[in-house]
Amino acid sequence: MFYLKSIWFFASFLIFISCSGKNQTTISPPNILWISTEDIDPAWGCYGDKYAHTPNIDQLAAEGFIFTNASANSPICAPARSTLITGMYATSLGTQHLRSEVPLPKDLKILPEILRDHGYYTSNNSKTDYNFSHEGRWDDSSNKAHWSNRAEGQPFFSVINFMITHEGPTNNTDPESLKKDFEFRHDPDKAPIPPYFPNTPKMREIMAHTYDLISIFDKGVGDIIQQLKEDGLFDNTIIFVFSDHGFGLPRHKRWLNNSGLQIPLVLHVPQKYKHLVSNLNSQKVEDLVGFVDFAPTVLELAGIGPSPYMEGKNFLGAKAIKNEYIFGFRSRADDCYDMSRSVFDGRFLYIRNYMPHLPYIQNAVIFNQAKQSMEELFLARENNTLPQTMEQYFHKKPITELYDLQNDPYELNNLAEKPEFQNRIENMQMELNNWMVKHRDSGMLNESEYMIRAKGSSVYECLRNNKSFDPEKTIQAMNQVGTNVDETLIKMLQDNDPNIRYWGLVALEASGLDAAAVTESLYLLLEDPSPINCIMSAKILILANKDPKAYQTLVKYLQNEDEVTVLHAAIALRLLEEKAQPLVPTVKADIFPKYSGNVWGRYKNWSYPMFIGMALDQARINCGEEIDIN
Repeated sequence: MFYLKSIWFFASFLIFISCSGKNQTTISPPNILWISTEDIDPAWGCYGDKYAHTPNIDQLAAEGFIFTNASANSPICAPARSTLITGMYATSLGTQHLRSEVPLPKDLKILPEILRDHGYYTSNNSKTDYNFSHEGRWDDSSNKAHWSNRAEGQPFFSVINFMITHEGPTNNTDPESLKKDFEFRHDPDKAPIPPYFPNTPKMREIMAHTYDLISIFDKGVGDIIQQLKEDGLFDNTIIFVFSDHGFGLPRHKRWLNNSGLQIPLVLHVPQKYKHLVSNLNSQKVEDLVGFVDFAPTVLELAGIGPSPYMEGKNFLGAKAIKNEYIFGFRSRADDCYDMSRSVFDGRFLYIRNYMPHLPYIQNAVIFNQAKQSMEELFLARENNTLPQTMEQYFHKKPITELYDLQNDPYELNNLAEKPEFQNRIENMQMELNNWMVKHRDSGMLNESEYMIRAKGSSVYECLRNNKSFDPEKTIQAMNQVGTNVDETLIKMLQDNDPNIRYWGLVALEASGLDAAAVTESLYLLLEDPSPINCIMSAKILILANKDPKAYQTLVKYLQNEDEVTVLHAAIALRLLEEKAQPLVPTVKADIFPKYSGNVWGRYKNWSYPMFIGMALDQARINCGEEIDIN
């Protein structure tokens, strides 16, 4: 094994020499270290946050670079991390939902595999959460993984993930237990409270606690830097420090606003490798950078050619390519299905909500399950003191949103209805349409539909090789959602393409049209070859008139063997509210037991069964049952 590693190291050394310029022939490939944490905004001192206490990160930034327009592309862990490690949009791979098990093309290699093939030792400690299997893709991916386990002199790519700032610890009901060995405390009375949060003592405590956890992470960064120095590696290692998306708080994590997408990113580059970042001319870098760009950039730093699969752009060095836009996506989070996409040009953020009838904060376990920040919002609602900008998230979403972040950094004023911005919206929507078509955005199909079509292959290949998927026609259908679609709607429900029929059903729900006008079409769709169309038509018929046949159809798919199909049937059941009552006995006796287990004391595992269980639990709660969820 050592012999093979030595061969690969020598090969990568030669490659690095050939790619690094005339005067750099004696420099070995750089080590590359990613230090990532969970669920935080750019709440570091180096970003001008005077409340933050982050001396170690700030010192790195003082000697390096601060990226002010970095984005996770997705505002929640798994799709963001899938994008990060592949250099491909999660929407291209079908990995944009939290949490899923998606097949990838057999010949697709993710970043650590490519680096390993070129002589790098690759280690990940230890979170993956990619929505696909990480097995065999790292030299070591475990809680003991470390650069010190490599062969002598071998360059390394290492990822160290911190969990301390995750929304779980952030919303912990016993916050002091997490900080007992850390003396520094932020003063709650001085905590910055965004205008969309209630400015209450409890909210200030939550925010102060959030910043305390960030300081603990900062100490961890300092410890890693010290270890690099003790190992004699600091001057040979390019370091990225970043978060995986916004705060683990409402209006941040799960939200497609800038508050959910923007991440802090500090880059440290040793003097000997400054030629690799020759395009950076100042400490603050305003270039648009997304997670999708990290992998191709690392390959360029390592002197390796780009992967044919990767969709991101290298943003460092002489071959850097500037992004004109950053694209974002919000899909299923837990058991709350959604489909929203965004475009950001450095100032304006445009969001298109393709399921505007579904509020951001739904009646779902994930929002009701003893999270301190959510409890504070619910209390403020009861007391009629919740800011209107937060209240709106309990209701239907706007079809389109446009925010001027230069003049409205908190994204309080939606400009989408103002006449003077219509040309900008049309242009950004066109960019979004083109992006979705170019990359075959899997969100153009329902999750259950594309997973069924991809069996025996991969979602990526299916959406490119299957002639039954027409992205241009689908985009046209999707853009009917939220418009006056009376005549068009009937045609969509009767279209030969099951995907167009699906978007017809979405448009029907979003429009609020009387289902009686399309009852005949809905009854036919109860027998549709596409399960999701049967499920959605059943839900609409039940909401309209508690149709017995529709209940039978929903039970059929709740009892299906395909877990993704069951998940979407369970989501439909939850959205029925109290009209789910006739199915509660069947759920208790026959369906929930299949997905029960020890996760949270109730669910079988952390993937589809967990979210099936959560949806079924909330459906029972909606019908008057009391269920204790840890």
